[in-house]
Amino acid sequence: MLPNQQDDDKDLSAYDDEGADTWGSNLLKDFFKKHPMFRGGLLVVVLLGTSMAIGDGVLTPTISVLSAVSGVGVKLPHLHENYVVAISCVILVGLFSLQHHGTHRVGFIFAPIVIAWFLFISAIGIYNIFKWNPGIFCALSPVYMFRFIKATGTDGWVSLGGVMLCITGTETMFANLGHFSSLSIKIAFTCLVYPCLVLAYMGEAAFLSKHHEDIQRSFYRAIPEPVFWPVFIVATLAAVVGSQAAISATFSIVSQCCAFSCFPPVKIVHTSNQIYGRIYIPEVNWMLMCLCLAVTIGLRNTNFIGHAYGLAVTIVIFVTTCLMFLVIIVVWRQKVRTAVAFLVFFGSIELLYISALMIKIPEGGWLPLALSTIFMVVMYAWNYGTLRKHESDLENKISVSRILALGPKLGIVRVPGIGLVYADLVTGMPAIFGHFAANLPAFHQVLVFVCIKSVQVPFVSEDDRFLVGRIGPKEYHIFRCIVRYGYKDLQQENSEFENDLVSRILAFVETEDDDGEASSDYESGESGIRRLEHTSDHTVQHSDTHLARPPALEFWESCQLKTESLEILTAKECGVVYILGHSYAKAKKSSSVLKKLAIDVVFSFLSKNCRAPVVLLNAPHSLLLEVGMVCYV
Repeated sequence: MLPNQQDDDKDLSAYDDEGADTWGSNLLKDFFKKHPMFRGGLLVVVLLGTSMAIGDGVLTPTISVLSAVSGVGVKLPHLHENYVVAISCVILVGLFSLQHHGTHRVGFIFAPIVIAWFLFISAIGIYNIFKWNPGIFCALSPVYMFRFIKATGTDGWVSLGGVMLCITGTETMFANLGHFSSLSIKIAFTCLVYPCLVLAYMGEAAFLSKHHEDIQRSFYRAIPEPVFWPVFIVATLAAVVGSQAAISATFSIVSQCCAFSCFPPVKIVHTSNQIYGRIYIPEVNWMLMCLCLAVTIGLRNTNFIGHAYGLAVTIVIFVTTCLMFLVIIVVWRQKVRTAVAFLVFFGSIELLYISALMIKIPEGGWLPLALSTIFMVVMYAWNYGTLRKHESDLENKISVSRILALGPKLGIVRVPGIGLVYADLVTGMPAIFGHFAANLPAFHQVLVFVCIKSVQVPFVSEDDRFLVGRIGPKEYHIFRCIVRYGYKDLQQENSEFENDLVSRILAFVETEDDDGEASSDYESGESGIRRLEHTSDHTVQHSDTHLARPPALEFWESCQLKTESLEILTAKECGVVYILGHSYAKAKKSSSVLKKLAIDVVFSFLSKNCRAPVVLLNAPHSLLLEVGMVCYV
């Protein structure tokens, strides 16, 4: 999924190494390295879980709001269903319309609402237990579960699909794991959520044991008359809070998928300067709103939506369990039998629930399957097209010696200023630059090939952000800068990025030996890394140095610098120009029909309708030069 990774990425301070590889971890790694088909299968499994999680972002607001609002029918039995649907739609539109303001403006009321909700349902549960059936406490024993299955047989197995809805909220508890620590979630779940939910369900069961006819909307019918409307209001507010958690989780998932090249680029707005990770994605927000309204108006029935929601959540949980099997072996480096025991124990329970929910596919269960199929096609096609484009760039990369050798024939001249050439390659020069030089035979006095890439850690410290290297002899003034971001990182603004980049290059030049080799690190004293970069027709001296964060650009202007550093500062004063490639992928004529469909239809459609790289770069239009090129993959 991340084709431009380097061995240097494992030296990041945020890269957590759990220790030496075990027999099991080596076996799994070798297996996936030798079998590309299974790597593709693993990607499909991951995308399945991800697409189902995005589907949760559609179903959670729908079922939460519709279930809460439908409770009004207990007090107003003659109220037509259309009014309930209309009220739910109004609440959903309001919820999604306020997303661009960010949750930090109203987040302070979320905790009181949720706490009030749990206190209400636990108090009502205790009231119903002691009023209707105190013996319900015996249901805490697992013995009654086995007795129930034995007595009901197939009907008991089918009922597991409904039981699943009682525990789907636990998955939502961890939906915002990126915003809270795992310890805080464990404490909240153990000390507040779980006891309150158990009391609420026991109270509802006690009520139903004496009122078999009130199975529909039993929760609202079990509420004592004096507190019905306060509970109804709190339930509606709690539904909005729960929906907000699912929506925020969807934003985070899509953002991370974009970083891993598994989702088309979208606009990501950070809504809070104080709390990291609170983001808003306009395209995803309006897509979710339209889908929520379509499901609410189309299905209208909480039973059908419940079947869809239960199946989606169960599949997400099962995929998570399967991936945890790999994490236990490869990341945590535990024994294989520990991972197998984990998979067998939890996986068998989850498969039992999935099997019970499969018979609900005609009754609403088809919805998450349809949604996940659409999302999977989009994500897989985008990832496939991105990888094919990167492979094409690697095959067609060119050498600096070839460009400079053609200089006299093309009449190439160097113009004042700094040219930042953006490409996804970490080695070699992109073909887009050769296309640019052939049609416009001039480039800047200082040329920097910039590769902005995501790495497999959530955050990258500023000291680890840049890798700076030189391409060719010193007199060429051609550098490579690899900028690494974690999949949760916020990219810098252009003005700040320009100054930081020039400072890194100056630090590299000043700490470089006269023969072109990087000397000790600017602050930490670590040695630079010198290596040879091989291309198809030449060998170019290339030195990459990991640089600690250098002083600000103003510091260098007051120092006694090398001649090359002075030339770089002069070029910076002349201006910085962004040179960006815009390649159009097309399948080769010899490609299969399926590949042509994926590249020429799906990937091409997504590329034309997603946010363009020039927009994501946010460079001033007056300083931007975009070079178009057809790329055959």
